[in-house]
Amino acid sequence: MIPAHPLALTANRKLDERRQRALTRYYLAAGAGGVAVGVHTTQFEIREPRFGLFEPVLELAMEELRGPDAIKVDAVKVAGIVGPTPQAVHEAEIAARRGYDVGLLSMAALGESSTGELLAHARAVAEVIPLFGFYLQPAVGGRVLPYEFWREFVAIERVVAIKIAPFNRYRTLEVLRAVADSGRGGEIALYTGNDDSIVTDLLTPFHFGETALRIAGGLLGHWAVWTLRAVRMLERIHADVRGETALAPSWLTLAAEITDANAALFDAANGFRGCIAGIHEVLRRQGLLAGRWCLNPDEDLSPGQAAEIDRICRAYPHLNDDAFVREHLDEWLR
Repeated sequence: MIPAHPLALTANRKLDERRQRALTRYYLAAGAGGVAVGVHTTQFEIREPRFGLFEPVLELAMEELRGPDAIKVDAVKVAGIVGPTPQAVHEAEIAARRGYDVGLLSMAALGESSTGELLAHARAVAEVIPLFGFYLQPAVGGRVLPYEFWREFVAIERVVAIKIAPFNRYRTLEVLRAVADSGRGGEIALYTGNDDSIVTDLLTPFHFGETALRIAGGLLGHWAVWTLRAVRMLERIHADVRGETALAPSWLTLAAEITDANAALFDAANGFRGCIAGIHEVLRRQGLLAGRWCLNPDEDLSPGQAAEIDRICRAYPHLNDDAFVREHLDEWLR
């Protein structure tokens, strides 16, 4: 269970170090298995020289993950890696030097590159840090990556995990089939990033001939909010899967509720333009963030999105962990 870590800012759009630390403490206290920092939810703009926040944000998270008061010392430490090859290799070096376990490799900056060029890029980064592959949906900057790419990508020895997030069932199955065909299904951990299909991905046994695969968990922006509930849900799913329990129809109901909630949080009605601001708004309401400011001043909730968040909060109170946050907020903001 890996939340994609948001960026805490002050009203003048400077790093709010106190609340940035509080977010990491919240995720670990909720039982998350790790955190992903420097990813889309952290805002790609942190890398711009005028902000210069990539290294400081990675360092803050690592201090909480490894410090003397660390809640969970075995948490998986994922660093987002973006850009053309020289930038990606440099970011991988920074992450590895700071003790991150794996790099979540985005191909978004290589939109015109051939499959061969993409694979050469991945191999160069893999020489520096183990790879967490990433299929990012095109609506937020990703590109279509065909089966042929994934079949060769999973043959890279240092690929240890994949986040599957094309928000498309056909493309999701192509990644899974590539892993199955590679014979590395027992070596590569599969994570859903399909925030529109979280529960379905986690519950489904995927069979390709004689090969069976499971998506073990999620690396999700959606799990940056209401994290305790998500942790408990994943624990129940794992228990049912281990026990080969017949699935209750209530799982399908919950799957639909979470997808509906995600539509409001991620602003699906407006092409996901308010997806980061939607996450911030929930964290602001809980007191974890002081506001929903983004580095880009034009990035905010879309018209009607706040009302949609109000609606899902009323409709699905069992999805939030407001009481848990209230109980521990002062402790995390110390």
